[in-house]
Amino acid sequence: MIFGMGFATNSMNIPALVGKGCLIVSDELNHTSLILGARLSGATIRVFKHNNMHSLEKLLREAVCSGQPRTRRPWKKILIMVEGIYSMEGSVVRLPEIIALKKKYKAYLYLDEAHSIGAVGPSGRGITELFNVSPADVDVMMGTFTKSFGAAGGYIAGKKDLVDYLRSHSHSAVYASAMSPAITEQVTRAMKCIMGQDGSMEGIRRIRQLAENTRYFRAKLKDMGFIIYGDDDSPVVPVLLYMPGKVVAFAREMLERRIGVVVVGFPATPITEARARFCLSASHTREILDQVLHHMNEVGDLLCLKFSRRKRSSWPDPCKGTNSEVDS
Repeated sequence: MIFGMGFATNSMNIPALVGKGCLIVSDELNHTSLILGARLSGATIRVFKHNNMHSLEKLLREAVCSGQPRTRRPWKKILIMVEGIYSMEGSVVRLPEIIALKKKYKAYLYLDEAHSIGAVGPSGRGITELFNVSPADVDVMMGTFTKSFGAAGGYIAGKKDLVDYLRSHSHSAVYASAMSPAITEQVTRAMKCIMGQDGSMEGIRRIRQLAENTRYFRAKLKDMGFIIYGDDDSPVVPVLLYMPGKVVAFAREMLERRIGVVVVGFPATPITEARARFCLSASHTREILDQVLHHMNEVGDLLCLKFSRRKRSSWPDPCKGTNSEVDS
């Protein structure tokens, strides 16, 4: 089922799925749209540490054993909410372990694939394909069309009963306007390209190119001495700047070199964990990535942003044609 706005896909559908007497167990680094939807639902919310299975299982065990506060009645529903790739951390959800816990404690699973659908997995089918788990084990699969599909809006996927229920109970379905035909066609064409139904191998080529760009860019930044977050498969690459005073300086230095970067600080991140976020694309060529890495190397030395203690290796500087030695 598709919706005209990705943010509303979360914020307006979660209240239709859970309510008073239900429990939402949410990752502490979930997106604002998930948090808003959870608050609007009226359900009880409990937060577990990011990607920490011990913390999640502890909350689930307590919820099953203790039930609702005061009355001790069993929860009507227990809904686990996670993201496929976390937009500010670049980390990949530990999906097989979460599915195992979901089955063990008879909970439901809500998976936000905004940054993972069309970006990870051998054929771009997202986190379930990356970990080779069945999509049927995920009760509610949500995603957006604004990233890999280059369009707008979002979707909810699940069993037919779920979709039929949302058609009549979701505010984003009843009160919102439908997706425009132009956007719908863009999504359809992009999906056919990714799946190879357009008669070409362009979709698979781009999926492989994105994976190659991701590994290359992450490896080079680590070699330079930057501290980066996230998994090797994640095309979201957060580079830690730490000090709030260096956030604007970094953005301006990169802009002078004709490179636009997204910098993020407090309150979107903890005050001591300001960062720059790079989102890689299959359209980035090796020359483009080398150019950005060259300027990152310069700005990193200029602003003293290379905090890693690991031994740094020399790397070829394509702009100078020689090896650029980096201090160990």
